[in-house]
Amino acid sequence: MDEFYRIKRLPPYVFAIVNDLKSKARARGEDIIDLGMDNPDLGTPKHIVAKLIEAAQNPKNHRYSASRGITRLRVAVTRWYRERYGVELDPESEAIATIGAKEGLAHLALAVLQPGDGALVPNPTYPIHSYSVVIADGDLRSVPLTPDGDFFARLEETAKLAWPKAKLLILSFPHNPTTMCVDQAFFDRVVAFAREHRLMVVHDFAYADLAFDGYTPPSFLASEGARDVGVELFSLTKSYNMAGWRLAFACGNRQMIHALARIKSYLDYGVFQPIQIAGIIALEGDQKCVGEITEVYRKRRDILVDGLNKIGWSVAKPRGTMFVWAPIPDAFRDLGSLEFAKLCVQEAKVAVSPGIGFGEYGEGYVRFALVENEQRIRQALRGLRQLSS
Repeated sequence: MDEFYRIKRLPPYVFAIVNDLKSKARARGEDIIDLGMDNPDLGTPKHIVAKLIEAAQNPKNHRYSASRGITRLRVAVTRWYRERYGVELDPESEAIATIGAKEGLAHLALAVLQPGDGALVPNPTYPIHSYSVVIADGDLRSVPLTPDGDFFARLEETAKLAWPKAKLLILSFPHNPTTMCVDQAFFDRVVAFAREHRLMVVHDFAYADLAFDGYTPPSFLASEGARDVGVELFSLTKSYNMAGWRLAFACGNRQMIHALARIKSYLDYGVFQPIQIAGIIALEGDQKCVGEITEVYRKRRDILVDGLNKIGWSVAKPRGTMFVWAPIPDAFRDLGSLEFAKLCVQEAKVAVSPGIGFGEYGEGYVRFALVENEQRIRQALRGLRQLSS
């Protein structure tokens, strides 16, 4: 019973160590400011909640729903793509609703990878991008994503060294955890690379709306030929503060969408239908709320980054995501990111995510999630100042 093959393949969950420290400290009555997990603290906009309540009161919506998502919802997301990015999608064959982006990505990997198939994934990256390959019994190939290197040169090198040849490339920009942002020309190069190497592409577009200082994140699907090689995942989690609702979409290449739909048809009956109906309102309703949510994160970003720099850290302001990716101060670099994150909980009363948890190339950094209000962020800075003094 202790020899389950796929469980043994999964690496230890580094974040659990910090979470355990945080939980024990709180049990002792300590006030720990949690800037570790990317769990939005703001409420879902009221008009979306109101639609959920209304739909939930209709008994017809209590039955099994459609695994692919109800037609009206798929039409709504394809309209969203057309109006935002000029991308034309067929709601019947090129769009599917998923139970959050993690579920969609993990099941897509299961659907398209055979045991031993190679997958190219940036490192560091959001854990499910790597673990989805491991769970699918694929061969994970890490591509260093660091400020001091040419990503495409490293991608080319990794692809050439991979044997058997890689079949899948997983990307996500704006990037979690590094906050790296790209332009449309970047995705044009991705499409050309995928064609040259006969790769499928999956782009996780979780932070499509969380961008600052005039930057607008491009959609992978807006690059010519993107639908020939891949799909894009978009989630309502961050844009509309719908984290616990678990509603996202995969759109693009019809063969990949069909494969995902086929495997999901065996595994689930879709998201609770009132949530899908509320999702239509989110996508088609007044988008003012998205701008308001983004502005909250911008203000928090400015307070945190300005404050960190004042106490001796060296941190650039990210143009996207809800994170700050911070190099560990020189005085603590020898500790490594996990021990430093533990020290932050114990001494500064602040929980952060150790960079090593996102991959070996995340070492030397910690990730702050902007999920506490401005007053709490200032309180966190006071604790970190004491740690640095």
